[in-house]
Amino acid sequence: MGANAIPPPGTRRPLGGLRRALIAGALGALGTITALAIQVPADAAESTLGAAAAQSGRYFGTAIAGNKLGDSAYTTIANREFNMVTAENEMKIDATEPQRGQFSFGSGDRIYNWAVQNGKRVRGHTLAWHSQQPGWMQSLSGSSLRQAMIDHINGVMAHYKGKIYAWDVVNEAYADGNSGGRRDSNLQRTGNDWIEVAFRTARNADPSAKLCYNDYNIENWTWAKTQGVYNMVRDFKQRGVPIDCVGFQSHFNSGSPYNSNFRTTLQNFAALGVDVAITELDIQGASATTYANVTNDCLAVSRCVGITVWGVRDTDSWRSGDTPLLFDGNGNKKAAYNSVLNALNAASPGPGPSQTPTTPPTSPPPGGGQIRGVASGRCLDVPNSSTTDGTQVQLWDCHSATNQQWASTSAGELRVYGNKCLDAGGTGNGAVVQIYSCWGGDNQKWRLNGDGTIVGVQSGLCLDAVGSGTANGTKLQLYSCWGGDNQKWTRTG
Repeated sequence: MGANAIPPPGTRRPLGGLRRALIAGALGALGTITALAIQVPADAAESTLGAAAAQSGRYFGTAIAGNKLGDSAYTTIANREFNMVTAENEMKIDATEPQRGQFSFGSGDRIYNWAVQNGKRVRGHTLAWHSQQPGWMQSLSGSSLRQAMIDHINGVMAHYKGKIYAWDVVNEAYADGNSGGRRDSNLQRTGNDWIEVAFRTARNADPSAKLCYNDYNIENWTWAKTQGVYNMVRDFKQRGVPIDCVGFQSHFNSGSPYNSNFRTTLQNFAALGVDVAITELDIQGASATTYANVTNDCLAVSRCVGITVWGVRDTDSWRSGDTPLLFDGNGNKKAAYNSVLNALNAASPGPGPSQTPTTPPTSPPPGGGQIRGVASGRCLDVPNSSTTDGTQVQLWDCHSATNQQWASTSAGELRVYGNKCLDAGGTGNGAVVQIYSCWGGDNQKWRLNGDGTIVGVQSGLCLDAVGSGTANGTKLQLYSCWGGDNQKWTRTG
């Protein structure tokens, strides 16, 4: 490794569009997008990366730059191929809090809105990092900097609460070289517990988001940096520090080459009880063989939840001179693209990581019936008869229209319109309950209990009328079961 190791990615990524004012899309608040895709038959071969990854319950994502959303060639490829989005720079510290206590989400929201409007989930990147700090944060130290970090995490996560699939809570905290220790940064100098504090703060700020540690040059199992991060994650899991996932940036190049022990690394981290993800993949020269190997490494580890490439076309890459991505500058598919697609299509189908094997979705029984709240006497209703994924359900006066007709399936789903499922947008108290295309995940399965409660299989929480409300338009959420009538329901039909 040593001097040949790739430098911290953030220090070289172009920031051209980061500081320009971006007008947020005029979209209403959208619920969390939790589904990957509608599952397909086991023997199907998909023609796009996202759909092919979804066959095994995984995602295939990309980094999106806000200043390129006006490029139709760029957005056409991104929308067609990927089902997970990470903002390249727009959710980092300098973009979201340019002045202390004054948050700016226009750029991040533009990417978030584009993603959910196009049926994609979003990874948040990043909350605590030594790089791309605004000047005011760089000038702080000690307890003042520590408090600023906490306030930043709370402010950003509050804005996106319930909307982000996973956050890179802490980024690149370990040193290059052979020490296996922490990077000497202003955050590290606030005290060795700063990473733990960041994760505990993040869990309290949004219990429904997965919390990840993210770093580069931790793919090779024999490297000291890898072992240092592994020991931290093991310690956190033993002591109950909330950490759900580890992101491996995977910027492979001649100084930091792909090694076949990457699969061992993924397996060993997953064995600690965390999900693993390939979060910023690019490969110098875009070797088709290496891209296939990396993809197969993820597919071989049940807790590898997905792969994100860091950019769409070679010309969009922060390492454009290395031509490291799956599409050339003209948007043409490269040999590496075909090798990845073939590997994804060859994977064993199944529910994928962090899901329980289930019966494939079946056609709903004809008709269906209403689900009526005991406290309100009003029915579970899709506002304005919307069929848009992510629409949060509500209470409304009962009527006979199809947006109030819910059919149970043998898989435990509650379906409306025949192909949309009642879907939990998280696993914590307050998680939105919405409609989404049925895909077989446990967040779309419900237990209808004899006491009138409807409990989410994934979360163990009850379907709940927010604030014990009974009026038209009261939203539905998940909440700890407590026996109140706002958590009890009757079915007709």
